[in-house]
Parts: sequence; structure tokens; C-alpha cells
Amino acid sequence: MREQGMESWARARERTFFGHPRGLATLFGTEMWERFSYYGMRAILVLFLTAPPVRGGMGLSGVTAVGVYGVYIASVYLLALAGGWISDRVLGPRRAVLYGGSVIMAGHVSMAVPVGGGFVWLGLTLIALGSGMMKPNISAMVGDLYRHEDDARRDSGYSVFYMGVNVGAFAGIQVVPWLQRGDRWHLAFGAAAVGMAFGLLQYVLGRRHLKGAGEHPEHRLTPEERARFVRVALPSGGAAVVAMVLWAATGALTLDRFTIVLTVLSAAVPAAYFAFLFMGTHEITPRERTRLVAYLWLFISAAIFWMIYDQAGGALTLFAQQRTDLNILGFDVPPGWVSNVNSIAIIILAPLFAKIWIKAGDRFGTPLKFAVALVLIGLSFVVMAMAADAASAGPKVSIMWLISVYLVQTLGELFISPVGLSVTNKLAPQAFVNQMMGVWFLAVALGDSVGGQAYRLTGVVPMPWYYLILALVAVVAGFVMLACTRRLSRLMGD
Repeated sequence: MREQGMESWARARERTFFGHPRGLATLFGTEMWERFSYYGMRAILVLFLTAPPVRGGMGLSGVTAVGVYGVYIASVYLLALAGGWISDRVLGPRRAVLYGGSVIMAGHVSMAVPVGGGFVWLGLTLIALGSGMMKPNISAMVGDLYRHEDDARRDSGYSVFYMGVNVGAFAGIQVVPWLQRGDRWHLAFGAAAVGMAFGLLQYVLGRRHLKGAGEHPEHRLTPEERARFVRVALPSGGAAVVAMVLWAATGALTLDRFTIVLTVLSAAVPAAYFAFLFMGTHEITPRERTRLVAYLWLFISAAIFWMIYDQAGGALTLFAQQRTDLNILGFDVPPGWVSNVNSIAIIILAPLFAKIWIKAGDRFGTPLKFAVALVLIGLSFVVMAMAADAASAGPKVSIMWLISVYLVQTLGELFISPVGLSVTNKLAPQAFVNQMMGVWFLAVALGDSVGGQAYRLTGVVPMPWYYLILALVAVVAGFVMLACTRRLSRLMGD
């Protein structure tokens, strides 16, 4: 009796984090620092790539820089599928997050070395590899904290977690571009490395609060599967290296062509993976396969959303630098700071949306949330088209145009991003839980890579029409989702 009383007292005394499990604080803090490093570096990446060598930059054209930016961001999320597989079959989410964060930090350190372009490309590669390992698995562990709880509470937990993403993004976008002023590019990249180091420290110190979440692989490879994987992976990797060497030897390898190839890869990988899920595996039940049909619609919607949203670090940053009056009360705002409107708005609104989803319960379903998000992101580029038209007719435009764009996009983001993580956790087949978190990020990869290549349209159409074309795609997709809401909800089992 005494032991039972002590256990009840201990449960009553257990600390929570905004009313959620204490382990959420560990994952919140780790993701916050990782996003500090990621968004801080992202805020200056296109500016660094386009800056002339005399200013310490890479001297690329705007179209090439945006293309590189798009496929780099896409690679971060494209590799999440491999990271989810490694977690499911080999390491488990907990170790995958630790190893991935360490590789990310090494990538930022490489970019901080001021000795030439080679370390920049190495750094971007390492950051993409580490992020692919970390991103899906830390998100999966959040869901694991709510394994025995209802959808609304899990949605709320993901919204709180998403607030950590934006606290880190806000801090990174404030600190890194400020350090970069005066062309101190590599000092700024070094600050991103320090941020990731803090994230790793916080993760190691707080792992005891996770209470078993992500401790072991869901479906560890058998010895036979491991041997088969080695037989396939080694020849495939070697063939890819040989192909790259031969491509470079012919003189046909250029940054523009390489980004196009990676864009095609970003589309081919999710197509092949969904084909595998629907036709190539026997580990999925008929009920799970039905739910995957609904998820495929959500996946395509998310890709369209991110195609527009993640142009913040590319097209919108260049617009801020070249066509926006950034002087406010005598202070010149760094171009990278403007996108922080998004982070500030999410920090304010995310707790409110977390409460709204709990109160709304199942009355406001996931397909409807996605439809609203698509319409909002489309409307944001209608505003952007008006800003581009005003800029083409006269001097630089007011910063209020970009602020308005980011505020509309923030509302759309809150309808889709934390909800997308939650619905992926809900609809994932049991045998592919962590991999499906990687599949969610494949939608981001597809949207980002296509968005980076879409910027090439600016060479043949006026800038206002460029924004209007993308806006039309998103709004039409939003109304299609709206028309299919009830059918998709039935497929999901809601």
C-alpha cells in the first residue's frame, strides 16, 4: 500500500511542459537549436551565393543561386526517407537524432572555414545528410510520447513542438544575418555551428525524460536483410560515384544541370516509394493501404504548399535585397531579417492554434485544414504579384508588402505543418512509422526543388506573372481538396 501511495504521489508530482509530457521539452529544445542553425544559415545562403568574390561570396547568378538553394533545401528533406529507414531498421530514433545532429554541426563548421568553395559544398552536403537523419526521427519521437492518447492531444503536442521550431528560427534569423553584416560570412556560419552544439548538449542532458520513446528500432534488420542491403547498397553507391566522375570528366557537369537532375530525383523518389508501399510490400494491411490513398492526396497538397512557402529564402530574399526599401527609421534592416515576420507570428499564434485544435476536435478535419492552407498560400503570392508590379513601376517598395505576404503564409503554415506531422504519425503503417515521417518531408523536398527550378520562369515572364502563376496553382489545388474533403475523411477513418 505504501509503495502504491508513493507511486501515485510521484505521478502527481511529475513535471509537465505546457501541460504535455516532460519529454516534449527535451525534443522542443533540441529542435529549437537545430532550427537556429538551419534557418540562420538559410537566411544568408542565397545572398552568399550571389555575392561577388571580392565580397567573399561565390559569384553565382540569381537563377543559379535560387536553383542551388532549392535543391539544397530539397536534399535536406529528401534524405529524411533514408534517415527514417536507418532509424526503423538499424539505429532507433534516439541514436539517429544524436548522430544526425553531430553531422549537421560538422557541416556548419566546414562552411565556417574561409578557404574556398570546396568547404562550402562539403558543408552543405553534411548538413543535408545530418538533417535527413535527424528531422524525421525527432518528429516521430514526439508522436511516440502520445502513443496512447487521442488525435486532438497529439495535434496539440505537435503544435507546441512546432513553436520550438519557430523560436529557433527567429533567433537564428536574427543572429546569423546580423553577424554576417560587413561580409563576415564565415563568422555567421560559425554561429550556426555553435547553435547546433547547444542543441546536442541539451539533447544529451534531457534524454532521461523521454521514457523509452525512440530507444529501439521498430523493425531491426535480420542478418539476411542486412546482408542483402550491403549487396545492393555498395554497388549502387559505387555506380553513382562513377557516374558523377564520368559526368564531370566530359565537361558537361554544371551547377544548373546538377540542380535539374536533383529536381527530377526529388520527384522520382516519392513516386517510387509510394509504388513500393502500394504494390511492393506485404507488411501493410488492406486497412492501412486504404488510409495511404488519403495520405497521397495530402502529400501532393503539401508539396504544392512548400513549393511557394519555401521561396522565402530564395525569391523573396532577393526581392527584399533588390526591390524593397529596408531603411526603417534610419536603420538598414538586413534582407534576411524580413522573413522573421513568419517566426514571430508563429511564436504568438502556435499556442492559440494548439488550443483551437483541441476544442474543435474532429469537427475541423485534416483535409479541410490542408485546403485552407493551400488557398492562403496562393493568396500570399497574389499579394506578392502586386508588390512586384509596384516595384516594376517605380522605386523600391515598402517593406509592408513583404510583411503582409509573410503574415498570410504564417496562417497557412499553421493549418498544414504541425497538422501534417500529426496526420503522418496517425496514418503511417505500423511497419513504416519512422519512414513515413521521412515521406512527409519528401513532400517538402519535392515542393522546394520544383520551386527552385520554377524561378527560371522569371527569364521569360515578368515577375508579377511569375507570382500569379504559382498562386493560381495553389488556389486551384485548394478548391479541389475542399471538394474532396468528405471522401478523404472517410478513407482516413475519421
